[in-house]
Amino acid sequence: MIRIAKLSFWHVHAWEYTGYANEHPGTQITVVWDEVPSRGQEAADKLGVPFVSSLDEVLAREDVDAVIVDAPTTMHAEVMVKAAKAGKHIFTEKVIAPTAAELDEILKAVQEAGVKLTVSLPRLNDGYTTAIREVLEQGLLGKLTLVRVRLAHDGALANWLPEHFYSAEQTAGGALIDLGCHPMYLTRLFLGGMPESLTATYGHVTGREVEDNAVAVLSYADGAIGVVEAGFASKHSPFQIELFGTEGTLLYGNPDDVISVRSTKLEEQWKEIPLGTKLPNAFSQWVGHIENGTEGEENIALASDLTRLMEAANRSAAEGKRIDLAGAAQ
Repeated sequence: MIRIAKLSFWHVHAWEYTGYANEHPGTQITVVWDEVPSRGQEAADKLGVPFVSSLDEVLAREDVDAVIVDAPTTMHAEVMVKAAKAGKHIFTEKVIAPTAAELDEILKAVQEAGVKLTVSLPRLNDGYTTAIREVLEQGLLGKLTLVRVRLAHDGALANWLPEHFYSAEQTAGGALIDLGCHPMYLTRLFLGGMPESLTATYGHVTGREVEDNAVAVLSYADGAIGVVEAGFASKHSPFQIELFGTEGTLLYGNPDDVISVRSTKLEEQWKEIPLGTKLPNAFSQWVGHIENGTEGEENIALASDLTRLMEAANRSAAEGKRIDLAGAAQ
């Protein structure tokens, strides 16, 4: 049994991951810590486990083998470095960290401690992603020339997001670093690597401190372009994936949840492609890595590039210029 400390209920997905831990036969939550003691105590009472106000004390407990991190994004480095140095495996909400410097600090601590780190990048495991990867492997689209992925909701309009999600001090950004992570890592995945440069534009529709409307454009050395769109200020905005190539086009989106492909290598008509097999969720993968001594190499590589891309986007929007990424790790 893997005994888990739940570190913070700051993030909106905190209870979702708590559910994963409670439902998995190989894990159990044994203690709660939160940077807001009242919130942590309330959660601990619901779970029937102790609340401990000291992070160091939690990480020193013998009944803690691993941690789930849902602390503010800007606290990730502090929390995860301590957890790794204490020998605890780490499952974390994205992003790993808001800057490459913090990312490197975390990865160094994880590697030195020999613990397992997995990042929640859930759309990597969905059936549309596995099916799209297969289409790309078959070469049906030829050389990709443009990828566009959009994900937006009305959280800032309908006020169902917690107010702390609009605090730059806690989040290091708004719609892009939160919701936009998903289209960003998918765009990076489909285009096969890191771009040469990135340009981002942020909008503030509802007047919050952080952006609630965002677009990032990824420019590749071979001429390909990635377009990442995210927002908290759009009603009824469908999740959309569009891939355009020299031999064909692929479209996917809600509400139909259908992948359509037209390719010179098929019958030159639109063809519906079935969704692929949905992979185990990231939490289950993390448990498997702990139990089997394996590594989630793709997960960490994509999550690491995600941090670099988000840092570049924040810089681009703030400085009003294109950010060179030619030297970024891939």
